[in-house]
Amino acid sequence: MTVADTDAGELRRMTRDELRTLFLFEALNDEQLDWIAREGYIIHVEEGRVFQEGAEATCCYMLLSGSLRMCKLLQGEEVETNRSSQRGVYSGAFGAFFGDDDHSNTYNASMYVLEPSDFYVIDARTMATMISTWFPMAVHLIEGFVMGTRRSNETVGQRERLLALGSLSAGLTHELNNPAAAAVRAAATLRQRVAGMRHKLAMLADGTLDATKLHKIVAIQEDAVERVAKARDLSAMEQSDAEDELSDWLDDHGVRDSWDVAPVLAAVGLDASWMEGVRAAVGDEYLEGAVRWLMYTIDTESLMNEIDDSVTRISTLVGAAKQYSQIDRAPYQVVSLRELLKSTLVMMSGKLEGLTIVKDFDPDLPQIPAYAAELNQVWTNIIDNAVQAMHGSGTLTLRTRRDGQYAVVEIGDTGPGIPAEIRTRIFEPFFTTKPIGEGTGLGLDISWRIVVKKHHGDLRVHSEPGNTVFTIVLPINPEAEIQAQADLVS
Repeated sequence: MTVADTDAGELRRMTRDELRTLFLFEALNDEQLDWIAREGYIIHVEEGRVFQEGAEATCCYMLLSGSLRMCKLLQGEEVETNRSSQRGVYSGAFGAFFGDDDHSNTYNASMYVLEPSDFYVIDARTMATMISTWFPMAVHLIEGFVMGTRRSNETVGQRERLLALGSLSAGLTHELNNPAAAAVRAAATLRQRVAGMRHKLAMLADGTLDATKLHKIVAIQEDAVERVAKARDLSAMEQSDAEDELSDWLDDHGVRDSWDVAPVLAAVGLDASWMEGVRAAVGDEYLEGAVRWLMYTIDTESLMNEIDDSVTRISTLVGAAKQYSQIDRAPYQVVSLRELLKSTLVMMSGKLEGLTIVKDFDPDLPQIPAYAAELNQVWTNIIDNAVQAMHGSGTLTLRTRRDGQYAVVEIGDTGPGIPAEIRTRIFEPFFTTKPIGEGTGLGLDISWRIVVKKHHGDLRVHSEPGNTVFTIVLPINPEAEIQAQADLVS
């Protein structure tokens, strides 16, 4: 900015009567006005910025003449929030009376002049002393209100996180229970099949089966195992026809309980012609024993595959939980947004039943430095709202892309949309459209603070019936973004 040069002894002051013309001071007595007249001074700003958003709030400014505009940084660009030429409007360190320990005592916006303007300026520390001395009760009331609101936000926010964690934990427990139960069942059945194999092995090797036939049975067994790995999925009709054909062949050759054997063999593609090869290798005398041996072999191989799939599923879920919670990882790290989104989907899979999930992830999107666990909370809050909006049916779309120096995440749903009259309020704390007891109104407020305040990004929404999209914009290089913002207003 350009400020008229003045020496300390030449500072322009205002008289008691002049100060009384400013609405901020009109109710003060003569002694108070004299004090302000001694402590304050006038500055003239020709052009440019008066103070910068985020800088230490050192002064309170009251407009005497001219006009000003207030701006806030959004996605690296300054957005005008207000402009005024009203005499006496003020901005700056008017919250200084909270004390030096208040970490938020910074300018929450940038102020520019639209034309050469005069301001009456009071130092922040002086302002704090003045207000605390003259209005102690008001200071206590306001400070109590502000601090109480902050503590309430923090407490409710923590409860919001705990409720979300509890819901996700319940879903994770349910997801883990299915593969765990499947593994237990498969292990129990496998024990029975292995016992049957030992029994049949004793029968096949009782001394009456020559070594040549035994080697042929082993070779047939290996061929059957390969078929298990390569078996294609059959339709219900194909499976039924294959079982009937094989059951008839087994009955014709004296194999008992063909109804029990045929489904196992048919499931991996063994048919009557393949069984003829087994019969030719071992003869009719050992056919039933060889068939049972093959059935146990195929069954044990299938059961081991089932156990492997179940344990892999459990391992995947545990890995997703660690990725989601960022256990054993630094809070601020270089992360893949794709992996964070995938882990969140896994954690929320219990809530996504009945929905169509569309994932459109840009493979070339670079990793970015971020607070991973907190971004996962953002995805969770937005997805949870989308799921509730769709009432169990619809399409949830997750998309990532690059836009210049920013990574963009879009989360869309096909719900009824957000009414225009409340769209501007959805990021307000405690604002909710959910019934009492179902929402605290802090999910989107927390998400906004995580994205905008903590990651220097942007969070916005576009909504119409059947198409609601939340867009999260994050800088790929946060340090460069912070420096660019500083340069923009310097």
